[in-house]
Amino acid sequence: MPLVPLFETGPRVRPRPLAARYRGVYDCRQEKEPVVKAKNEPRYAEQLRALQIGLTALQRGIIEDGRKVLVIVEGRDAAGKDGTIKRVVEHLSPRETRVVALGPPSDHDRRSWYFQRWVPHLPAAGEIVLFNRSWYNRAGVERVMGFCTDKEYEEFLTTVPMFEQLLEHCGVTLVKYYLDISRAEQKKRLTARREDPLKQWKISPIDDQANKRWKAYSKARDAMLARTHSIAAPWTVVRGDDKHQARLALIRDMLTRLGETDSDRYGHPDPNTAFLYDDAAREQGLIAP
Repeated sequence: MPLVPLFETGPRVRPRPLAARYRGVYDCRQEKEPVVKAKNEPRYAEQLRALQIGLTALQRGIIEDGRKVLVIVEGRDAAGKDGTIKRVVEHLSPRETRVVALGPPSDHDRRSWYFQRWVPHLPAAGEIVLFNRSWYNRAGVERVMGFCTDKEYEEFLTTVPMFEQLLEHCGVTLVKYYLDISRAEQKKRLTARREDPLKQWKISPIDDQANKRWKAYSKARDAMLARTHSIAAPWTVVRGDDKHQARLALIRDMLTRLGETDSDRYGHPDPNTAFLYDDAAREQGLIAP
């Protein structure tokens, strides 16, 4: 069975900012009317509970069908990755759900094929695996902090689309989210980490550089999204300054993307909060500068 071409051939066409559908998945930005919140909109906890019930139903189907689901959650330091993943897996079966958050690579890892340390953690049939950061470390923190060479960086951006296409070809359903926050919000959250004893486990030496090197991280993020967003593995950007809305939007997107398409029951994510990446999104100011 031949691999599906990763990118369309021919001259590059500027992406439309309001793509109606992408790989058969509803793109919330096709909505032309602004999203108006009803006066009796359920509170956050009630909405979250309903969506988590939807996730349990989704998982039953994944187990029954033997699907292999991999969800990558990326974002800057303090973007809300931990809290979002916690809400996703909170009521899922622990036997068929795994969260992977690898630490810094060992000396052996650094001498191995870059993707090698991630391969043992890929999902088996019936599993949902969430990567809290992933191989995209190379395009983010490693690039900004100088932990990889220019050659290693370019090699990664060239080969990761092929690697992800191979995963899709081998039956892995790959969903990628980038949680995006403003500089002011990141600074506020990093300060809260240092002051809250219950959050100090999140502190790392790199935290001090996260806000100082904001522009460098923005440049690395833009290159990563532009060069690794593909038909086989598109990026969904989730604006995360409002943690509650970001969590609800991401879960709604997961339900829609992975098969729970009852929009009347779960709703579509707010198009101002979650949307498929394209060049126009950055130009329109939907992604933090």
